[in-house]
Amino acid sequence: MIILGPVAVADNLVIGKGNDLPWHLPEDLKHFKELTLGKTVVMGRKTYESIVARLNKPLPGRKNVVITRQAGYLVPEGVLVFDSLESCFKALTGEDVYIIGGAEIFKLALPTAQMMYVTQVHGDYEGDAFFPEIDWSQWQKLEEDKHEKFSFVKYKRK
Repeated sequence: MIILGPVAVADNLVIGKGNDLPWHLPEDLKHFKELTLGKTVVMGRKTYESIVARLNKPLPGRKNVVITRQAGYLVPEGVLVFDSLESCFKALTGEDVYIIGGAEIFKLALPTAQMMYVTQVHGDYEGDAFFPEIDWSQWQKLEEDKHEKFSFVKYKRK
């Protein structure tokens, strides 16, 4: 199954600024870890590089998959690299695949995603990376866990 997220999205659809998160929400990072630990996470090169810059390594306890058009892109052993989302999905058939960013990868994966985990960050933020516009008539809200500054929301495609 193709799962969009978990992704934190501001009210104005901002998801990033300067290849980083424009907010600090420890609860969201914990939620992200709970949902993705032991799973396959697919990301674009810039998202991968921002994670490595923060952690000095790929996301631990997960199968890290990077989508890049850069030929010969070097990654540590165990990290998979594909030149397209299509080739990635073909190779990972039968696995639950969590799409974790960035903006271009979310946009490309949206048409095939069956589930979405969205942390709706309340408020507008400055940023340079945006979540794609969603046709909400195609999605059903399954769960919502409201907090003061954000809400965890799970959606399923209708």
